Amino acid sequence: MQITSTNIAKPKTIIWRKKEVVTGIYKTPTNAPIFLGKSDVKDDEVTDRKYHGGEFKACYLFSEDYYGYWKNLYPNLKWNWGMFGENLTVSGLDETKIFVGDIYKVGEAKIQITQPREPCFKLGAKFGNQNILKKFIAHGHPGTYIRVLEEGYVKPGDTFTLVERPENSLTTAQLYHLIFAKTKDKDLLNRATKNNALPERARKEFMGFLK
Repeated sequence: MQITSTNIAKPKTIIWRKKEVVTGIYKTPTNAPIFLGKSDVKDDEVTDRKYHGGEFKACYLFSEDYYGYWKNLYPNLKWNWGMFGENLTVSGLDETKIFVGDIYKVGEAKIQITQPREPCFKLGAKFGNQNILKKFIAHGHPGTYIRVLEEGYVKPGDTFTLVERPENSLTTAQLYHLIFAKTKDKDLLNRATKNNALPERARKEFMGFLK
């Protein structure tokens, strides 16, 4: 995997259900290094910290490889890297091949794969159509949030080197399917509940399906 683009956003106000909402989803390429901090990316807008930012969502990665798929569906939009609100656009990111808890070295930083992105109305607002939420879930390639174990700068061209892979984990794709599946696989639930790369709240929710 390799960083294609580093992206950040300034706060932008949108109207949602007749109310003003501030969002940081409108990211654009910086063409420069960005600093990965423990709770967020330096100089990037993180407004709703209930759902964004923090230890387990310090930075969001999305794959360059799927841009073509989405451009075909929404050809009239103004496309640039960061379109999905990702801080890092990454080539070669495949959710079926990265595991929750994987630790990578990239640039000056050391990061850990945590949880996939669950889309909200802000993605629909950016694309001008809330139907994208169902399409995004069905496509099954949501990208991933990361935990920053060692802070540092990363830049376009930096590659990801796998440092450590946990035993008995599950892939980001498997976790994403597990989140939305009506019938949840007990083995995957067990793996998720024991994976410390997921926040305690998420692990407790998965435990509830095992009762």
